[in-house]
Amino acid sequence: MVGELIDLGAKRTRPHKGSVVTDLTTRQLYAANRHLRCATRVLVRVAGFTARTFADLERRLGEVDWSPWLSNEAQPTYRVTSRGSQLRHTGAIEERFAAALGTGHADGPGQLVVVRVSRDRFTISVDSSGAPLHERGWRQATAKAPLRESVAAALLLAAGWDPATPLVDPMCGSGTIPIEAALLAAGRAPGGGRDFAFRRWPCFEPGTWASVTATADSPVAPTPVILGADRDAGAVESARSNAERAGVADLVEFRQAPVSDLEAPGGGPPAVGRTALARWRPAEPLRHARDGGRWAPRRLGPGPARGRPGPRPAGSPRPHRVTPPRPRRSAGHLSDGTALGRQLTTSVAVMSGWRAQK
Repeated sequence: MVGELIDLGAKRTRPHKGSVVTDLTTRQLYAANRHLRCATRVLVRVAGFTARTFADLERRLGEVDWSPWLSNEAQPTYRVTSRGSQLRHTGAIEERFAAALGTGHADGPGQLVVVRVSRDRFTISVDSSGAPLHERGWRQATAKAPLRESVAAALLLAAGWDPATPLVDPMCGSGTIPIEAALLAAGRAPGGGRDFAFRRWPCFEPGTWASVTATADSPVAPTPVILGADRDAGAVESARSNAERAGVADLVEFRQAPVSDLEAPGGGPPAVGRTALARWRPAEPLRHARDGGRWAPRRLGPGPARGRPGPRPAGSPRPHRVTPPRPRRSAGHLSDGTALGRQLTTSVAVMSGWRAQK
Protein backbone atom coordinates (compact mmCIF):
# COMPACT_ATOMS: atom_id res chain seq x y z
CA MET A 1 0.00 0.00 0.00
CA VAL A 2 2.92 2.37 0.62
CA GLY A 3 3.86 1.98 -3.04
CA GLU A 4 0.33 2.83 -4.13
CA LEU A 5 0.35 6.00 -2.02
CA ILE A 6 3.72 7.05 -3.41
CA ASP A 7 2.35 6.58 -6.92
CA LEU A 8 -0.45 8.99 -5.99
CA GLY A 9 2.12 11.61 -4.96
CA ALA A 10 2.20 11.12 -1.17
CA LYS A 11 5.45 12.56 0.17
CA ARG A 12 5.49 11.10 3.68
CA THR A 13 4.26 7.59 4.43
CA ARG A 14 4.59 5.96 7.83
CA PRO A 15 3.53 2.29 7.91
CA HIS A 16 2.08 0.80 11.09
CA LYS A 17 0.41 -2.47 11.89
CA GLY A 18 -2.92 -2.42 10.10
CA SER A 19 -2.52 1.07 8.62
CA VAL A 20 -0.35 3.54 6.78
CA VAL A 21 -0.27 7.18 7.94
CA THR A 22 0.42 9.86 5.36
CA ASP A 23 -0.27 13.49 4.46
CA LEU A 24 -2.49 14.12 1.44
CA THR A 25 -3.89 17.13 -0.34
CA THR A 26 -7.62 17.26 -0.99
CA ARG A 27 -7.15 15.96 -4.52
CA GLN A 28 -4.90 13.14 -3.33
CA LEU A 29 -7.49 12.19 -0.71
CA TYR A 30 -10.16 11.84 -3.40
CA ALA A 31 -7.76 9.93 -5.66
CA ALA A 32 -6.75 7.57 -2.83
CA ASN A 33 -10.34 6.47 -2.35
CA ARG A 34 -10.79 5.92 -6.07
CA HIS A 35 -7.48 4.27 -6.94
CA LEU A 36 -6.15 2.36 -3.91
CA ARG A 37 -6.52 -1.38 -4.46
CA CYS A 38 -5.32 -2.73 -1.10
CA ALA A 39 -6.96 -0.34 1.38
CA THR A 40 -10.09 -0.94 3.43
CA ARG A 41 -10.82 2.67 4.44
CA VAL A 42 -9.23 6.11 4.27
CA LEU A 43 -9.65 7.94 7.59
CA VAL A 44 -9.06 11.67 7.98
CA ARG A 45 -7.62 12.90 11.25
CA VAL A 46 -9.92 15.43 12.93
CA ALA A 47 -8.41 15.91 16.39
CA GLY A 48 -6.09 14.48 18.99
CA PHE A 49 -6.02 15.29 22.69
CA THR A 50 -5.55 13.83 26.15
CA ALA A 51 -8.53 13.30 28.49
CA ARG A 52 -8.60 11.34 31.73
CA THR A 53 -12.09 12.23 32.94
CA PHE A 54 -15.45 12.53 31.21
CA ALA A 55 -15.53 16.22 32.10
CA ASP A 56 -12.24 16.70 30.24
CA LEU A 57 -13.60 14.74 27.29
CA GLU A 58 -16.77 16.85 27.08
CA ARG A 59 -14.74 20.05 27.24
CA ARG A 60 -12.31 18.95 24.52
CA LEU A 61 -15.12 17.77 22.25
CA GLY A 62 -16.68 21.23 22.48
CA GLU A 63 -13.44 22.69 21.09
CA VAL A 64 -13.44 20.53 17.91
CA ASP A 65 -14.69 22.14 14.69
CA TRP A 66 -16.80 19.48 12.98
CA SER A 67 -18.25 21.75 10.30
CA PRO A 68 -15.97 20.63 7.42
CA TRP A 69 -17.15 17.03 7.73
CA LEU A 70 -20.57 16.93 9.39
CA SER A 71 -23.62 18.79 8.16
CA ASN A 72 -26.64 19.40 10.37
CA GLU A 73 -28.45 16.52 8.66
CA ALA A 74 -25.64 13.95 8.99
CA GLN A 75 -26.17 10.93 11.23
CA PRO A 76 -22.88 10.09 12.98
CA THR A 77 -22.10 6.50 13.92
CA TYR A 78 -19.16 5.59 16.10
CA ARG A 79 -16.49 2.96 16.40
CA VAL A 80 -14.73 3.34 19.75
CA THR A 81 -11.78 1.40 21.16
CA SER A 82 -10.00 2.08 24.45
CA ARG A 83 -6.84 0.45 25.79
CA GLY A 84 -4.76 1.30 28.83
CA SER A 85 -6.77 4.43 29.63
CA GLN A 86 -8.68 5.90 32.56
CA LEU A 87 -11.81 6.09 30.39
CA ARG A 88 -12.36 2.43 29.58
CA HIS A 89 -16.13 2.27 29.03
CA THR A 90 -16.55 2.63 25.28
CA GLY A 91 -20.32 2.96 25.56
CA ALA A 92 -20.00 5.95 27.89
CA ILE A 93 -17.43 7.52 25.56
CA GLU A 94 -19.81 7.10 22.63
CA GLU A 95 -22.60 8.77 24.63
CA ARG A 96 -20.41 11.87 25.11
CA PHE A 97 -19.71 12.03 21.39
CA ALA A 98 -23.41 11.65 20.56
CA ALA A 99 -24.27 14.46 22.96
CA ALA A 100 -21.64 16.75 21.42
CA LEU A 101 -22.38 15.97 17.76
CA GLY A 102 -26.13 15.38 17.85
CA THR A 103 -28.09 12.70 16.02
CA GLY A 104 -28.86 14.49 12.75
CA HIS A 105 -31.96 13.86 10.64
CA ALA A 106 -33.58 10.47 10.10
CA ASP A 107 -33.01 10.66 6.33
CA GLY A 108 -29.59 12.32 6.54
CA PRO A 109 -26.35 10.76 5.28
CA GLY A 110 -24.46 8.48 7.61
CA GLN A 111 -20.94 9.33 8.73
CA LEU A 112 -18.59 6.98 10.57
CA VAL A 113 -16.48 8.57 13.33
CA VAL A 114 -13.57 6.43 14.53
CA VAL A 115 -12.37 7.05 18.09
CA ARG A 116 -9.23 5.40 19.36
CA VAL A 117 -8.11 5.87 22.95
CA SER A 118 -4.66 4.66 23.95
CA ARG A 119 -3.12 5.57 27.32
CA ASP A 120 -5.57 8.47 27.75
CA ARG A 121 -4.72 9.87 24.31
CA PHE A 122 -7.76 10.33 22.05
CA THR A 123 -7.35 10.07 18.29
CA ILE A 124 -10.49 11.10 16.41
CA SER A 125 -10.96 10.47 12.68
CA VAL A 126 -13.77 10.58 10.16
CA ASP A 127 -14.19 7.97 7.46
CA SER A 128 -13.94 9.40 3.94
CA SER A 129 -14.74 6.13 2.18
CA GLY A 130 -18.23 5.12 3.30
CA ALA A 131 -18.62 1.44 2.47
CA PRO A 132 -15.30 -0.45 2.77
CA LEU A 133 -13.13 0.06 -0.29
CA HIS A 134 -12.93 -3.67 -1.01
CA GLU A 135 -16.61 -3.57 -1.90
CA ARG A 136 -16.05 -2.79 -5.58
CA GLY A 137 -19.63 -3.68 -6.53
CA TRP A 138 -18.94 -6.55 -8.91
CA ARG A 139 -18.51 -9.50 -6.51
CA GLN A 140 -22.18 -10.34 -6.02
CA ALA A 141 -21.88 -14.08 -6.69
CA THR A 142 -19.61 -15.96 -4.28
CA ALA A 143 -18.36 -19.49 -3.76
CA LYS A 144 -17.14 -21.14 -0.57
CA ALA A 145 -14.54 -19.21 1.46
CA PRO A 146 -14.63 -16.04 -0.69
CA LEU A 147 -11.54 -13.88 -0.87
CA ARG A 148 -11.84 -10.16 -0.33
CA GLU A 149 -10.98 -8.03 -3.37
CA SER A 150 -8.40 -5.87 -1.58
CA VAL A 151 -6.59 -8.97 -0.31
CA ALA A 152 -6.45 -10.43 -3.83
CA ALA A 153 -5.00 -7.17 -5.16
CA ALA A 154 -2.47 -7.05 -2.30
CA LEU A 155 -1.34 -10.61 -3.07
CA LEU A 156 -0.71 -9.73 -6.70
CA LEU A 157 1.21 -6.56 -5.85
CA ALA A 158 3.21 -8.13 -3.01
CA ALA A 159 4.21 -11.05 -5.22
CA GLY A 160 5.50 -8.66 -7.85
CA TRP A 161 3.27 -10.07 -10.58
CA ASP A 162 4.18 -8.60 -13.96
CA PRO A 163 0.94 -7.82 -15.84
CA ALA A 164 2.70 -8.90 -19.03
CA THR A 165 3.08 -12.42 -17.57
CA PRO A 166 0.29 -15.02 -17.96
CA LEU A 167 -1.54 -15.74 -14.70
CA VAL A 168 -3.28 -18.98 -13.77
CA ASP A 169 -5.48 -19.50 -10.72
CA PRO A 170 -6.25 -23.24 -10.60
CA MET A 171 -8.65 -22.90 -7.64
CA CYS A 172 -10.26 -19.59 -8.53
CA GLY A 173 -13.57 -19.95 -6.66
CA SER A 174 -15.66 -16.90 -7.54
CA GLY A 175 -12.76 -15.47 -9.58
CA THR A 176 -11.51 -12.72 -7.27
CA ILE A 177 -7.79 -13.07 -8.07
CA PRO A 178 -8.15 -13.35 -11.88
CA ILE A 179 -10.61 -10.45 -11.99
CA GLU A 180 -8.40 -8.22 -9.85
CA ALA A 181 -5.46 -9.17 -12.07
CA ALA A 182 -7.43 -8.16 -15.16
CA LEU A 183 -8.44 -4.83 -13.58
CA LEU A 184 -4.80 -4.21 -12.63
CA ALA A 185 -3.54 -5.01 -16.14
CA ALA A 186 -6.22 -2.80 -17.70
CA GLY A 187 -5.32 0.09 -15.37
CA ARG A 188 -8.92 0.53 -14.24
CA ALA A 189 -9.61 2.36 -10.99
CA PRO A 190 -11.06 -0.10 -8.42
CA GLY A 191 -13.38 2.59 -7.05
CA GLY A 192 -14.49 3.90 -10.42
CA GLY A 193 -18.07 2.68 -10.11
CA ARG A 194 -18.98 3.49 -6.51
CA ASP A 195 -19.85 6.38 -4.19
CA PHE A 196 -17.83 7.78 -1.28
CA ALA A 197 -18.68 9.44 2.04
CA PHE A 198 -16.57 12.54 1.37
CA ARG A 199 -18.94 13.57 -1.43
CA ARG A 200 -21.50 14.45 1.28
CA TRP A 201 -19.11 16.54 3.36
CA PRO A 202 -19.79 20.30 3.57
CA CYS A 203 -16.17 20.89 2.42
CA PHE A 204 -16.55 18.68 -0.68
CA GLU A 205 -15.01 20.24 -3.80
CA PRO A 206 -16.90 19.13 -6.94
CA GLY A 207 -14.31 20.64 -9.27
CA THR A 208 -11.44 18.76 -7.63
CA TRP A 209 -13.44 15.53 -7.75
CA ALA A 210 -14.22 16.11 -11.43
CA SER A 211 -10.51 16.40 -12.20
CA VAL A 212 -9.87 13.09 -10.42
CA THR A 213 -12.62 11.22 -12.27
CA ALA A 214 -11.58 12.70 -15.62
CA THR A 215 -8.34 10.72 -15.53
CA ALA A 216 -8.54 8.02 -18.21
CA ASP A 217 -7.67 4.39 -17.58
CA SER A 218 -4.10 3.57 -18.56
CA PRO A 219 -3.30 -0.09 -19.26
CA VAL A 220 0.02 -1.01 -17.70
CA ALA A 221 0.87 -3.64 -20.32
CA PRO A 222 -0.52 -5.50 -23.31
CA THR A 223 -3.42 -7.72 -22.27
CA PRO A 224 -1.92 -10.84 -20.65
CA VAL A 225 -3.39 -14.32 -20.66
CA ILE A 226 -5.37 -14.70 -17.42
CA LEU A 227 -6.93 -18.06 -16.67
CA GLY A 228 -9.13 -19.12 -13.76
CA ALA A 229 -10.23 -22.68 -13.18
CA ASP A 230 -12.15 -24.59 -10.54
CA ARG A 231 -13.56 -28.10 -10.29
CA ASP A 232 -16.90 -26.71 -9.03
CA ALA A 233 -19.26 -25.73 -11.86
CA GLY A 234 -21.16 -23.33 -9.62
CA ALA A 235 -17.97 -21.50 -8.69
CA VAL A 236 -16.99 -21.13 -12.34
CA GLU A 237 -20.43 -19.74 -13.19
CA SER A 238 -20.13 -17.26 -10.30
CA ALA A 239 -16.69 -16.20 -11.54
CA ARG A 240 -18.00 -15.58 -15.04
CA SER A 241 -20.91 -13.46 -13.83
CA ASN A 242 -18.58 -11.46 -11.57
CA ALA A 243 -16.23 -10.85 -14.50
CA GLU A 244 -19.17 -9.57 -16.55
CA ARG A 245 -20.10 -7.08 -13.82
CA ALA A 246 -16.47 -5.98 -13.48
CA GLY A 247 -16.25 -5.38 -17.23
CA VAL A 248 -13.33 -7.78 -17.77
CA ALA A 249 -15.12 -10.82 -19.18
CA ASP A 250 -13.12 -10.43 -22.40
CA LEU A 251 -9.82 -10.41 -20.48
CA VAL A 252 -10.27 -13.53 -18.33
CA GLU A 253 -10.93 -17.12 -19.34
CA PHE A 254 -12.64 -19.44 -16.89
CA ARG A 255 -12.69 -23.24 -17.14
CA GLN A 256 -14.23 -26.03 -15.12
CA ALA A 257 -11.36 -28.41 -14.45
CA PRO A 258 -9.55 -30.03 -11.52
CA VAL A 259 -5.97 -29.03 -10.91
CA SER A 260 -4.62 -32.31 -12.22
CA ASP A 261 -6.24 -31.75 -15.65
CA LEU A 262 -5.35 -28.09 -16.01
CA GLU A 263 -3.08 -27.03 -18.87
CA ALA A 264 -1.07 -23.86 -19.26
CA PRO A 265 -2.55 -20.98 -21.30
CA GLY A 266 -2.31 -21.97 -24.94
CA GLY A 267 -2.07 -25.67 -24.08
CA GLY A 268 0.78 -27.88 -22.98
CA PRO A 269 2.96 -27.63 -19.88
CA PRO A 270 3.82 -24.20 -18.48
CA ALA A 271 7.13 -22.63 -19.40
CA VAL A 272 9.47 -22.55 -16.42
CA GLY A 273 9.42 -19.14 -14.72
CA ARG A 274 7.04 -17.62 -17.29
CA THR A 275 3.66 -18.36 -15.76
CA ALA A 276 2.45 -16.99 -12.43
CA LEU A 277 0.47 -19.53 -10.45
CA ALA A 278 -1.99 -17.98 -7.98
CA ARG A 279 -3.04 -20.00 -4.96
CA TRP A 280 -4.92 -18.73 -1.92
CA ARG A 281 -4.31 -20.49 1.38
CA PRO A 282 -3.76 -18.72 4.72
CA ALA A 283 -0.19 -19.97 5.06
CA GLU A 284 0.92 -19.62 1.44
CA PRO A 285 -1.26 -17.15 -0.50
CA LEU A 286 0.72 -16.80 -3.71
CA ARG A 287 3.65 -18.44 -5.38
CA HIS A 288 5.12 -18.63 -8.85
CA ALA A 289 4.87 -21.92 -10.75
CA ARG A 290 8.35 -23.17 -11.53
CA ASP A 291 7.51 -26.74 -12.34
CA GLY A 292 7.90 -27.70 -15.98
CA GLY A 293 5.45 -30.60 -15.76
CA ARG A 294 1.70 -30.91 -15.25
CA TRP A 295 0.16 -29.21 -12.25
CA ALA A 296 -0.95 -31.95 -9.88
CA PRO A 297 -2.31 -31.10 -6.41
CA ARG A 298 0.77 -32.52 -4.74
CA ARG A 299 2.95 -30.05 -6.66
CA LEU A 300 1.15 -27.07 -5.14
CA GLY A 301 2.71 -27.74 -1.76
CA PRO A 302 1.13 -28.57 1.62
CA GLY A 303 -1.94 -27.07 3.23
CA PRO A 304 -1.90 -24.88 6.33
CA ALA A 305 -1.59 -27.90 8.64
CA ARG A 306 1.85 -28.75 7.22
CA GLY A 307 4.58 -26.22 7.78
CA ARG A 308 7.06 -27.37 5.13
CA PRO A 309 7.07 -26.86 1.35
CA GLY A 310 6.03 -29.56 -1.08
CA PRO A 311 8.28 -31.32 -3.58
CA ARG A 312 9.89 -29.34 -6.36
CA PRO A 313 12.16 -30.36 -9.25
CA ALA A 314 15.82 -30.69 -8.43
CA GLY A 315 17.80 -27.58 -9.28
CA SER A 316 14.76 -25.31 -9.61
CA PRO A 317 14.74 -22.05 -7.62
CA ARG A 318 12.76 -21.87 -4.43
CA PRO A 319 9.20 -20.57 -5.01
CA HIS A 320 8.43 -17.01 -3.98
CA ARG A 321 6.14 -16.95 -0.98
CA VAL A 322 4.13 -14.13 0.57
CA THR A 323 2.53 -14.30 4.01
CA PRO A 324 -0.02 -11.59 4.95
CA PRO A 325 0.46 -9.65 8.18
CA ARG A 326 -1.56 -10.34 11.30
CA PRO A 327 -4.99 -8.67 11.07
CA ARG A 328 -5.76 -5.65 13.21
CA ARG A 329 -8.99 -3.72 13.46
CA SER A 330 -7.27 -0.62 14.80
CA ALA A 331 -6.67 2.43 12.65
CA GLY A 332 -3.06 2.40 13.81
CA HIS A 333 -1.07 5.23 15.37
CA LEU A 334 -2.18 8.47 13.78
CA SER A 335 0.10 11.48 13.82
CA ASP A 336 -0.96 15.07 14.34
CA GLY A 337 -2.53 16.57 11.23
CA THR A 338 -4.31 19.69 10.07
CA ALA A 339 -7.99 20.25 9.37
CA LEU A 340 -9.13 19.44 5.88
CA GLY A 341 -9.64 22.58 3.80
CA ARG A 342 -9.05 23.86 0.32
CA GLN A 343 -5.69 22.54 -0.88
CA LEU A 344 -4.55 21.92 2.72
CA THR A 345 -2.52 18.89 3.63
CA THR A 346 -4.55 16.32 5.53
CA SER A 347 -3.32 13.62 7.87
CA VAL A 348 -5.02 10.38 6.98
CA ALA A 349 -4.78 6.78 8.00
CA VAL A 350 -5.28 4.22 5.26
CA MET A 351 -6.61 1.06 6.85
CA SER A 352 -5.35 -2.21 5.44
CA GLY A 353 -6.88 -4.82 7.74
CA TRP A 354 -6.95 -8.35 6.36
CA ARG A 355 -10.48 -9.05 7.60
CA ALA A 356 -13.77 -7.28 7.08
CA GLN A 357 -14.04 -3.94 8.92
CA LYS A 358 -17.73 -3.27 9.35
